[in-house]
Amino acid sequence: MAELSLKGVRKSFGDVHVIKGVDLDIAHGEFIVFVGPSGCGKSTLLRLIAGLEEATSGVIAIGGKVVNGLPPKDRSIAMVFQSYALFPHMTVYDNVGFGLRIAGEAPGAIDKKVREAARILKMEELLDRKPSQLSGGQRQRVAIGRAIVRNPEVFLFDEPLSNLDAALRVSTRAEIAKLHRDLCATMIYVTHDQVEAMTLADKIAVLDGGVVQQFGPPLELYRQPRNMFVAGFIGSPRMNFLPVRVVSRGAGTVTLESPVVGVMEIPAAAEGVSLGGQLTLGIRPEHIRRSAPGEGRVVGQVELVELLGAQTTLEVRAGPATVSAVLAGTETPRTGDTVSLDFSAGDCHLFGEDGNALRASGPAVI
Repeated sequence: MAELSLKGVRKSFGDVHVIKGVDLDIAHGEFIVFVGPSGCGKSTLLRLIAGLEEATSGVIAIGGKVVNGLPPKDRSIAMVFQSYALFPHMTVYDNVGFGLRIAGEAPGAIDKKVREAARILKMEELLDRKPSQLSGGQRQRVAIGRAIVRNPEVFLFDEPLSNLDAALRVSTRAEIAKLHRDLCATMIYVTHDQVEAMTLADKIAVLDGGVVQQFGPPLELYRQPRNMFVAGFIGSPRMNFLPVRVVSRGAGTVTLESPVVGVMEIPAAAEGVSLGGQLTLGIRPEHIRRSAPGEGRVVGQVELVELLGAQTTLEVRAGPATVSAVLAGTETPRTGDTVSLDFSAGDCHLFGEDGNALRASGPAVI
């Protein structure tokens, strides 16, 4: 069983603390995505699992076996890098089987594994070609094939699609998802692209500053973010954050006031909320709708319109704030128009002064 466990894992480079105590339990066969902004520590964490970096402290276990101190070749992992790292003078067949030859496997066993990997990745017709004769997507499939033939317990992907154009990213992402279903393997995938994270992952670990801010299923992170960082990072366009003041508290509700939304009552746990306290109201752009003039919570002037066909994205200046909204593609206001926008209190998120969510908001996770 290829479960993976990280307990109190830390990594420092001198006085610079990059990973600051990560605890994760990953079950066999799960597809886990590490996501976060540049410099958050996601690639370093992957390199610690791979054995390319040594943890300063903490325990890393693969399949129940502690691997701290073991070299990469003894960890039963295979890694697919951002760069394809193919040998230009070798054919696809030789590139895929290179690691097996170095390990001293018999030619017959190598041939069987290479051709099986080619079948899985649908690249049988490419085996006699050189890398220069391949597209970017085909080269990435070769790199993945080189990992498959090792039959590892854990696959590690370090931003494997970042060198591909938009169309190839979509098709190769689908191939990786299908590969996971076919192999039922444990996979750890690093990306800064939240679309890749949301579409591929069984669970997502959102990192910031070397700390896991939240770990869970994609829809849980979207609907019930633990703090403002996760709420702002997951979702595109990012969540709107509006400063609000507490004017009253009730049984499971908080009444708020701001120059943007006026006075509104939000379902929230009122414990620890002080009258007159400053909180942050969060609302996702896709939960905002256009309303008849004078009937919405937010009235403002359109500063930016993006007509995307299926949807229209607006940026609206409403008093001291700019509010983003995602509307149906049939909505086509113009820059400079005055629009009225509305949203439901049940779609709102509320965050305390420390940035942590005051409630688990939104509909139930499915």
